[in-house]
Amino acid sequence: MSDKIKSSTQESLDIYTIKNHLIFLKDGSCSLVLKTTAINFNLLSEEEQDATIYAYAGLLNSLSFSIQILIRSQRKNISDYINLLDNRIQGTPSQKVKEQLLSYRQFVKSLVKENRVLEKKFYVIVSFSAIELGISKSTFNPLSKSPQKPPFDLQYIEEKASMALYPRRDHIIRQFARIGLKASQLSTSELVTLFYTIYNQGSVTQAITPGRSNAS
Repeated sequence: MSDKIKSSTQESLDIYTIKNHLIFLKDGSCSLVLKTTAINFNLLSEEEQDATIYAYAGLLNSLSFSIQILIRSQRKNISDYINLLDNRIQGTPSQKVKEQLLSYRQFVKSLVKENRVLEKKFYVIVSFSAIELGISKSTFNPLSKSPQKPPFDLQYIEEKASMALYPRRDHIIRQFARIGLKASQLSTSELVTLFYTIYNQGSVTQAITPGRSNAS
């Protein structure tokens, strides 16, 4: 029964495998993901806001390829911070400081309980399409099932995709730096963890070590 469930789950996903910091899809396309920092736009002066808008417009106009922007909002987990405060409270010899820490700890817990504190993360997806690989839609039979593995060897796809993706990645990183944003490519383990949390909503985020080549 478990094998059937696992098989049906794999068939429903477009991802074939995650390898060498790249996402390989079943149709032969390939992508990389950049994680970026953020700017509190409302805290900028009017001149800084205008400069940021112009720089962002310049970034978009400089693109000769498509990108996707993903914003993920997750409820903030403060358990580690509460544990840190508990350790400080236990290790503080001053009774006055200890009382202040206890009061602050209670304030943080009540703040999170009464207000939904969200953590936002920003990603940019850069893709190498199956069409760039030389695959047309007519390659696949529209009456057949969706492909369950890429039409070419992964090493061949990686070589072709890398020549297109890495210059695109470097260009975006430079353009984001002009806005004051720092972008960095997600590693294989970070990609696996990201997709694990996406497909397992409500699960506790944990470090995941990639195992077999096929994404499960």
